[in-house]
Amino acid sequence: MSLLPAGLTGLPAFDIDMLCDALAGPGFAAVRLTDTAMLSALRQEAEALWQEDALTPAGIGRAEDHELIAGIRRDKTKWLDGSTPGQIAYLAFAEALRREVNARLMLGLFAFEAHFAVYEAGAFYKRHVDSFRGARNRVLSTVLYLNPDWREGDGGHLRIYGEDDQVLTELRPEFGTLAVFLSEEIPHEVTVSHRERFSIAGWHRCNDRGLAPALQVKALPIAP
Repeated sequence: MSLLPAGLTGLPAFDIDMLCDALAGPGFAAVRLTDTAMLSALRQEAEALWQEDALTPAGIGRAEDHELIAGIRRDKTKWLDGSTPGQIAYLAFAEALRREVNARLMLGLFAFEAHFAVYEAGAFYKRHVDSFRGARNRVLSTVLYLNPDWREGDGGHLRIYGEDDQVLTELRPEFGTLAVFLSEEIPHEVTVSHRERFSIAGWHRCNDRGLAPALQVKALPIAP
């Protein structure tokens, strides 16, 4: 068993081989992070941004193709820029994860972008994939959940689909849970949330930095 080294990020180690085996198989995995200091800092930051109305309604597409479609998604977002201790710790973890996954699966992951995502009561995100097949921009998706005491009736589950519209799993957005899945391969949706739901959605990308606005921030970890 090979563990993601805790010393690189300050996070507890977890079984990186298990994670990569799941990505090579069904294409989806979920692990648990237990660095409560980092998780609490990120939760507090996300909640403060929401309360200060510093989040932007999320849309579909990029650049000139970007548009707001409330019938598809209703979350609000703000890109991470590495400007706070919580963000720095999480971006360091994402970089360590990138290197370990590349070493085992040779996915060509080059850089990471992420944003806070807040789903208010009644918000959802209809079924979609994070990258069109063959586009090779977003390769590996991650979602870190920041919701203590989340109950089954609160909704807001991450629903993962397989072939023939089969629901493979529904993941409750509990504090410290990290979902990892292949961006082109895994259709998914966020079911209707019945209370405020906080997370960080992130994407490990191939070398297309010029097409990704969030990656222009120098504080973000970029592969040498």
